[in-house]
Amino acid sequence: MLQRRHLLAAPALILARPARAEWPDKPLSMVVAFAAGGGTDLAARTIARFLERELGQPVVVVNRPGAGGEIGFAELARAKPDGLTIGFINTPHIVTLPIERRTRFRLEDFTLIGNIVDDPGAFYVLTDSPYRSLADVIAAARAQPETISYGSTGIGSDDHLAVLALERLAGIRLLHVPYGGSAQVKQALIGRTIAIASMNVAEGVHESRQGLLRMLGQMGERRTDVAPEIPTFREAGFDVVEGSMRGMAAPAGLPPAILQRLSLAVRRVVEEAEFQTSAEQQALPLRFLGPDEYLGELTALREKYQALWARHPWRD
Repeated sequence: MLQRRHLLAAPALILARPARAEWPDKPLSMVVAFAAGGGTDLAARTIARFLERELGQPVVVVNRPGAGGEIGFAELARAKPDGLTIGFINTPHIVTLPIERRTRFRLEDFTLIGNIVDDPGAFYVLTDSPYRSLADVIAAARAQPETISYGSTGIGSDDHLAVLALERLAGIRLLHVPYGGSAQVKQALIGRTIAIASMNVAEGVHESRQGLLRMLGQMGERRTDVAPEIPTFREAGFDVVEGSMRGMAAPAGLPPAILQRLSLAVRRVVEEAEFQTSAEQQALPLRFLGPDEYLGELTALREKYQALWARHPWRD
């Protein structure tokens, strides 16, 4: 069953509606910084449907993929802070991109609304792949350095950083092939362009259940309820813990009354039984965090990746 204990972790929100009953008075745009069809896009479109009902206005998903998420994040940061433009943000991209290069946004350019999903990373292969475990991949990579290809959602993504950590711990070198989103990574794996897909658990679990893909291991601190039969990388002897938090934000300067209503609306959606059923069908591990707790977690992640960049810059 879908793990739901995190839903109670957020601080209590005032349940009264803000006085500004005229908002929203027109459709909202939800900026998604990754391509259609990937895990972020599917999660965004699912919650948009429920937000429409909660807010009483259409919520239109607008995909702005490219540059590892920078194009969409920058567009969201530059938007007018009136509550009519919101967006999905992802870790680690939202904090790693400004570390590795000059970007048109930083974490302080956003008002955080709430986190929704916390999806651990995983390794996927085709079911007829010779690699039946993480140990098989390690052994093959040691025998043939830089010949086993893997796809990720870009340099500095959680998928990429996880493999770099594994390479350091195992003393191996894989061949990195970056893509613009998990849908392209999955298609490249199915088309046999790459040997391994490094992507989040939810992004391949349905194909795994259908017998098309095999999950070799997942990167949570403990086994996820989405695939409890799959061992963690830690269990295989490699302390790799990575994943992607996906939540909602607005441009900095959002009026407090609108932030309160948006965060409350998101929390109500995440706690709704119908939404939880839909999330479970998509294998989305839910973890709601309110604005303050969400900001605290992202700030801590930024400090972690800044320290990592100082020791091991994640360049190919």
